[in-house]
Amino acid sequence: MKKILEHQVGEPVDLFLLIKQSVKGITQQGSPFMTLILQDKSGDIEAKLWDTGEEQEKMYAAATIVKVGGEIHDYRGKSQLRIKSIRPAKEEEGISISDLVPSASKSKEVLFEELLQFFFEMKNPDIQRITRHLLKKHQADIMVYPAATKNHHDYVSGLLDHVVSMLKLGKAIAELYPTLNKDLLYAGIILHDIGKVVELSGPIATQYTVEGNLLGHITIMVNEISKAADELGIGGEEVTLLQHMVLSHHGKEEWGSPKRPMLKEAEILHYIDNIDAKMNMLNRAMAKTAPGEFTERIFPLDNRSFYKPSFDES
Repeated sequence: MKKILEHQVGEPVDLFLLIKQSVKGITQQGSPFMTLILQDKSGDIEAKLWDTGEEQEKMYAAATIVKVGGEIHDYRGKSQLRIKSIRPAKEEEGISISDLVPSASKSKEVLFEELLQFFFEMKNPDIQRITRHLLKKHQADIMVYPAATKNHHDYVSGLLDHVVSMLKLGKAIAELYPTLNKDLLYAGIILHDIGKVVELSGPIATQYTVEGNLLGHITIMVNEISKAADELGIGGEEVTLLQHMVLSHHGKEEWGSPKRPMLKEAEILHYIDNIDAKMNMLNRAMAKTAPGEFTERIFPLDNRSFYKPSFDES
């Protein structure tokens, strides 16, 4: 059976899907509606439920499995699901959340083992100890959490997938520019998003936690580095530099970075993070686009569409 993102515009849909997000809204005429983000293992798609009330809000909350009938249509260059029928799945239908949640292409065990290999290239004992300490402390969550609620690496083990991909890119760049400090670069890559295991609610129907909304993953991780250094009895410049790597990885204040990069390793970390996030979005968009066609508009990439060459075999 076709997955949701394998359907083309105009095709009918009759699938079990998981409600990834459910948000209430009001039309300009004052009528209540709900925006649903529905997903299966292929990815997610937006849909609207019109003239909703409290009953629908409870029935179609996030993390609910639903049977949906409808049709794919194009809305401003992006595919949407026009719902014609929807109901909660029945227990006897035997559909579980694990059947519908996307995950990294590699297992979390393989990804984690790949991550650990980078410690063999680190030489500074204090940077290595702090990084290992925080990795071990949050290992269970790091193995399964997404890297975001939407846009990039927003799937089970997406955070780990993102970090390992960044480490491989960082290794290649460090070989080209050997003056880069691998200890700082690798530790910054490993630590930069670990705060998301506190900022986000988990891998299923991911939302922001209270701490996530009030503090954010950058502040959370800077505090975690300080706490780890105290627990390990480590002081000095290394602690401050690691905190700066995390503080500055978004690059600019308007992109949520408390500080702009002031280390060359921090500058490179920002670029690597940006490259990996954008390539993940582009690869996913291209995967559901036929050769010789344009992708749907990708909002985080300035709402642009990208062309898939007709000779592209990917």
